[in-house]
Amino acid sequence: MRRDVIASALASAVKLKVVETRYRGHATALAASARDEGYGLVLTLGGDGTVNEVVNGILGSDRTDEYFSADRPAPAPPSAAELPALAALPGGSGNVFAGALGLPRDPVDATGQILQALAEQREQTIGLGCAEDRYFTFNCGMGLDAEVVRAVQGIRAHGRQATPSLYVRLALRQFYWQTDRSQPAIWIEPQDGEPAGPVFLGIVSNTSPWTYLGGREINANPQARFDTGLDLFALRNMSSISTLRALSQMLTTKGGQLHGRSILSLHDQPALTLRAERPTAFQIDGEYMGEREIVRLTCVRNALRVVA
Repeated sequence: MRRDVIASALASAVKLKVVETRYRGHATALAASARDEGYGLVLTLGGDGTVNEVVNGILGSDRTDEYFSADRPAPAPPSAAELPALAALPGGSGNVFAGALGLPRDPVDATGQILQALAEQREQTIGLGCAEDRYFTFNCGMGLDAEVVRAVQGIRAHGRQATPSLYVRLALRQFYWQTDRSQPAIWIEPQDGEPAGPVFLGIVSNTSPWTYLGGREINANPQARFDTGLDLFALRNMSSISTLRALSQMLTTKGGQLHGRSILSLHDQPALTLRAERPTAFQIDGEYMGEREIVRLTCVRNALRVVA
């Protein structure tokens, strides 16, 4: 198995302990134990959901019963230098975080790059986003994108593999037949500035890309980087024409903000609040988190050491 080949290669460079996750939240608990036991490096072989759990375990958000509280902000994390570093090998369907770090999409090739980085003692410290008391590595979203994530997870629960064609098919079904495209419900509240809205969806990015379509990047917030604040993309109009124009920019724009009468963009924000007039689907790093009416988001700079 490729996992055994990867583990063997890593064991030649580091003292390795391999543990397989068994349930939702298990990776968070394992990473928290590694932090408490003084491990210097945590490696993951899995998708973005596994990475997100591990990051929350490393930084101390290891509660598995309830991740959100509108009245209790996340505690300040320890210094990144005091925490284990993270090396995220791609092993899921999206692998957005690994791609944003510049790792190859093939896990064996990515292992080779990680081994070289370890040999050269090469690492970087990145910023993260935080939604109440849960950290996110590359994005969170309220509205249509979270509805699609919810639909995909429902199908995956029955053993079906998540593929680009499945995402596209479910996104089209959600857009045309299920989501409410007549009454926008979300307001965007920057830390410094007047509330904007209402909008139909809000995507907040900690880095780019937002996601991948196969091997092609989709950039909702092309300027987002790990070393800046949070970026926001929102849609005021969800007609077919407005949405297709926005998607076209996402597929072709490499730098700068997306623009248009229906688009709201914000760059390098220290904090944002998404406030919905009705319960609205919310996702973090491609994992559905339920319906929310308010989510407070903050940028946490220099939060995590990564090897890539």
